[in-house]
Amino acid sequence: MMQVTLTMKPRAKPFLPIEAEMINPMNFIGSHDLFVWEGNKQKRLEDIFTVRKEGNVNSPENIVVVLRGDTSRVKRVGEYMSSGTIIVEGDIGMHCGNFMRGGFIEIHGNADGWLGREMRGGSILCHGNVGDYCGSGYRGEKRGMRGGKIEVTGNAGDYLGEYLTGGEIHVHGNAGMFAGAEMRGGCLIIDGDARIPAANMSKGTCIIRGEIHEMLPTFERIGEKDGMMMYHGDVANKGKGELIVKSKIT
Repeated sequence: MMQVTLTMKPRAKPFLPIEAEMINPMNFIGSHDLFVWEGNKQKRLEDIFTVRKEGNVNSPENIVVVLRGDTSRVKRVGEYMSSGTIIVEGDIGMHCGNFMRGGFIEIHGNADGWLGREMRGGSILCHGNVGDYCGSGYRGEKRGMRGGKIEVTGNAGDYLGEYLTGGEIHVHGNAGMFAGAEMRGGCLIIDGDARIPAANMSKGTCIIRGEIHEMLPTFERIGEKDGMMMYHGDVANKGKGELIVKSKIT
């Protein structure tokens, strides 16, 4: 096992985003320079983080990367990750886990927008809240998350799981507007409340265990099971998806 600890150094302009797609377990095999972008300036990884390596392995599946300090503006961590583990001890910036194919990312704080964007496999666990477009496709993309699992113990922003095509998203708190919009497959579970969920869905399963606010009228009720109402739709899109909701709807 090998652990790489990246501790954020104090920065003169902490609001500047850091593009850090190279923070991926496979990139820490061997000895070579790694670079990130701070704003529009390319920097060596060691310019931004104090880097500490413990152990030596030849496979990324045995590498754990730990991020410490104020990493709330560090973007694209774990992009195209296929194996190994990333642990974020605080908050993380946008696009964490982009196109992820395998491995595990654990976030102990909050995550900004597009967490797990278009991911294919692996799993992400966020112990805080997530921003807009979690598990979704990027603007203009007609397919979102395709596989894997995202679990959020807090709340989610708007457009959770937009264009969800496969895999599972489970939010233990509330979701914002249009969760599951344009769903094409997969499973979206929200333990709390949601507003206008599953709009224009065609396939997949969306489960809302809290209250739905402003439920669309374009879902056909097909029955009830275990105190939950089951709907078919979105019929406005000739959809064949399942929307399963708590009996009380506001």
